[in-house]
Amino acid sequence: MLDRLDAVRAAVPLTPEPETSCCARLVERADVPARDDARTWLTFLRGLGLAEETDLGYVRTRADPDREALPERFLEGVYGARELRETVARAGPFGADEAFERFREHVPQYERHPTDDWERVWRGRVTRLLGWGTLVGVFERTDAGYAASQGGAVRSDSESST
Repeated sequence: MLDRLDAVRAAVPLTPEPETSCCARLVERADVPARDDARTWLTFLRGLGLAEETDLGYVRTRADPDREALPERFLEGVYGARELRETVARAGPFGADEAFERFREHVPQYERHPTDDWERVWRGRVTRLLGWGTLVGVFERTDAGYAASQGGAVRSDSESST
């Protein structure tokens, strides 16, 4: 899975481009299925410090990622990651649906009002957070569901199943 992270990151330009162009690049060059998915990947990469948003658009950071720092960057830079890890550590392991049910109290009120379908939206976000957290070693996938990783080490491609 780190190969996937590297491939998507490599598709982000080294010189700033508008979000629409960046999303198109991710779809074309990194086999991201749709522009909405690409926009989500840009947010994830920003949270990890692997991409930046400037006045001119998005740009890939030039420094190679410190793989040992990815778990902490994920927890610090991706909204909801720390709260989800605490929830899973306290009561897990459990599947994505149960994780959402236990996480839902952390969904801000302002996120609940723009749409009647906020639960579906946030269920998807929690599922993505679990997958990304597994990728960077914050969560482990077990037979019982997702568990908080004890070591926080980045998973190799053969160890990660999300």
